[in-house]
Amino acid sequence: MARILIATDAWHPQVSGVVRTLDTTARLLRQQGHAVEVIEPTGFPQFPVPFYPEIPLCVMRTGRVYERIGKFRPDHVHISTEGSLGFWVRRFCRRMGWRFSSSYHTRFPEYLKRLARVPESITYQFLKWFHGGSSCMMVATPSLEKELIGRGFRAPIRRWSRGVDLGTFRPRPKVETSYPRPILLYVGRVSHEKGIDDFLRLKTTGTKLVVGDGPARAELERQHPEAVFLGYRRGEALGEVYAAADVFVFPSRTDTFGIVLIEALASGLPVAAYPVTGPVDIVTRDELGALDEDLGCAVSRALVSGNPAACAEEGARYTWENCTSQFVNNLVPIK
Repeated sequence: MARILIATDAWHPQVSGVVRTLDTTARLLRQQGHAVEVIEPTGFPQFPVPFYPEIPLCVMRTGRVYERIGKFRPDHVHISTEGSLGFWVRRFCRRMGWRFSSSYHTRFPEYLKRLARVPESITYQFLKWFHGGSSCMMVATPSLEKELIGRGFRAPIRRWSRGVDLGTFRPRPKVETSYPRPILLYVGRVSHEKGIDDFLRLKTTGTKLVVGDGPARAELERQHPEAVFLGYRRGEALGEVYAAADVFVFPSRTDTFGIVLIEALASGLPVAAYPVTGPVDIVTRDELGALDEDLGCAVSRALVSGNPAACAEEGARYTWENCTSQFVNNLVPIK
């Protein structure tokens, strides 16, 4: 069994697909007998990113980080994020002449442009430098791989998909509800960069349900009193919301995968989305939903063409066990 060190700036109590992926991967690796050390923000002085307060920036005590790495004696190092923790672990590996793998989870260039007006070219230049030192950069989808190659990323790229808890996200009998149907469901961060405004502006019949929280929630609740904001839901409570809905609407143009997409499918729920990275890799036929530059058109088509049984069958293909096997196969020895 291997000794695997994972460095990440994204960790609990953040609620995100990145955190869920890393937490689940670390748990399954330990169950398989691997020794896993996760270097994450807990215990380090930190302050929130001004325009993205859920994400902390750590004030680094590099000696403490380096001591933990040396004490653990890893066989493999994986750097999952490009923040301060990822930066210092990368620096340690380069100084020691160690090889490491990395992963590209988040479209920071697009987010920083929208939230802080940082030109995309500057952020992409940094990311190409950061991952350029990696012996293997892991990405979730074929379309993202193709895009990053086109942008000049030079590290060897390998696939690391995502999984879904099939015990929680599964088809269930439709229950009676006071909400008029069709029920359109959004699950995710309530923030403008996620495209939620496009969802809330849809001119449709039925009910729009929003599951999640974020900095734009109060503003959007005032602007859209017809929508129902449920806040965070986890576990069985979230699974029940998926199963009660009629179509899952994914309005983001900036995600690199979208775990919520496969949670919806596993729950028997067709997807309506834009034809962008993530949806184009997952919603590959009409039975699974519809993709369209007109999001309202995608919703209408998904309600007609979506097949709950086919959705559930497709969602069941995405297991965390398979994802963890991909991750292990992509790791590189430090020497």
